Amino acid sequence: MAHPLLQKMRRFVDFINSGDETIGQQVVSKSAVFHVPFSDTPLKGLSGYMQILGMMRSAYPDIQWTLDDTVIEDDRVAAQFTLRGTHEGEFFGVPASGKKVQARAMNIYRFTDGMIVEETGLPDLFGMMLQIGAVSPPVAH
Repeated sequence: MAHPLLQKMRRFVDFINSGDETIGQQVVSKSAVFHVPFSDTPLKGLSGYMQILGMMRSAYPDIQWTLDDTVIEDDRVAAQFTLRGTHEGEFFGVPASGKKVQARAMNIYRFTDGMIVEETGLPDLFGMMLQIGAVSPPVAH
């Protein structure tokens, strides 16, 4: 029998891969806060998460997340994801390159009553920027 929070995390992945707000309402608390690497102010609630998804989908319309691993303790879940998509829109000022990307994300979630109330997201933005040609790889000497 899967841990109840693992079942919630799988439902959350269904939500982020589909962008379906009705699924989001089943797993994201109205009071949730989302700590993101591109803003010092957390985004709030389902509408805040929809902003994150909108930003990712505008750059990578076909983006999909795979939940690779979880560590669950009490009300917290540490999750490792792989995300894959095609760079078809502007991403942090970088115009569409048409390149396929694959990157990791390590996120920490806190749940209350089976709902996500907090996420600290750490996607490998550097790896994504490297893959779309926004930064140059280091040169070995």
